[in-house]
Amino acid sequence: MTAVVVGVWSMIFLGGLMRGIATQMVRNGISTLTGHIQVHHRGYRNDPSIENSMMAPEDVERALKAFLPSQALWTSRIRVDAVGSNARYSCGVTLVGIQPAQEAKVSFIGHAVTQGRYLKTDDPHGLVIGKALMEEFETKMGRKLVLMSQGTNNEITSRAFHIVGVFRAELEATEKQFVFVTMAEAQRMLKMGDGISEVSILLPDRQEVNKIAAALSGALPSSAYEVHTWRELLPLVNAYLSLYDTFIFLWFLVVFIAMGFGIVNTMLMAVFERIREFGLFKALGMKPWWVIKEVLTESAFILLSGMGIGNTLGLLSVFALSGSGIDLSSLAAGAEYVGLSRVIYPVIHVKDVAMANIVVFGLGLIVSLYPAVKAARFTPVEALGHT
Repeated sequence: MTAVVVGVWSMIFLGGLMRGIATQMVRNGISTLTGHIQVHHRGYRNDPSIENSMMAPEDVERALKAFLPSQALWTSRIRVDAVGSNARYSCGVTLVGIQPAQEAKVSFIGHAVTQGRYLKTDDPHGLVIGKALMEEFETKMGRKLVLMSQGTNNEITSRAFHIVGVFRAELEATEKQFVFVTMAEAQRMLKMGDGISEVSILLPDRQEVNKIAAALSGALPSSAYEVHTWRELLPLVNAYLSLYDTFIFLWFLVVFIAMGFGIVNTMLMAVFERIREFGLFKALGMKPWWVIKEVLTESAFILLSGMGIGNTLGLLSVFALSGSGIDLSSLAAGAEYVGLSRVIYPVIHVKDVAMANIVVFGLGLIVSLYPAVKAARFTPVEALGHT
């Protein structure tokens, strides 16, 4: 029973931990300027340069109004590679021009500013940067940062901005990569007019992503625009999700194999200690099938009792960590290398709990067949003569 309890508990708890990691990877990816769907000028993903921007996005706006559900949210952005510098340091960054009000509803930046303030629509020189980038530049709030990038005329343009806000993100790489200004200022700096780099869409129901993406693709001319879902935009996360079900099933199988040896050993010991008892039963007329059922019933009782305790401990363990999570801040560099957040919150999926219990109970009864058949094959003479 102890083996069953430990096995079921580890299946539920570690399954919840793996699901939590996968869920947070998807959530972080979608909220970090990805959304559920994105629309770009054709060729932008292969070459995210200013030449592949959408200079007249009216067709996209009309398609969005026609096909998006009423509760969907969307925003347009400018996203280009740039160089940020101050008096002492310089490094490559991604310059993101945003519409502050719309962006706050679609991505993480609206609630990620921890120092200073968020951007305003009329913020001509305002800049929001990540905490890690601020520390790397050894700067602080109110200081100047110069951003330099290529404009539409293929000339290098630059502009000085003042840091008005600092944001925190789940991944330190995000804090170092993105700097935010208003879209109007980015357009003026890059001489883009009304041009934009992308449109990001957040749907009320993630299950509708493929349907909406197909509708937008059909409405927009394929020669000018590309529509991509979050799975296409986040191929690494999508690959992890595809592998997680296999990982969880293999983990369940490994745990069960270890647990199965305990079950077989226990039932075999119980059978050999009661050889005379089974011999007496058969001498009184008990059929071999009844002996098998009797041993399997005992095994089922052990399995059900262990499963009940194991499920309770597993769910309590997940519940205990659902608020605080598992803090990996001390291992942030290594965790970030594989895309993990600083804090992991376990997530329970009903199908994982059901599969764990089905695997334990079903395969537990199967491995118990061996000692059950062993007991049924004893003859009354050899069983009663056993010492």
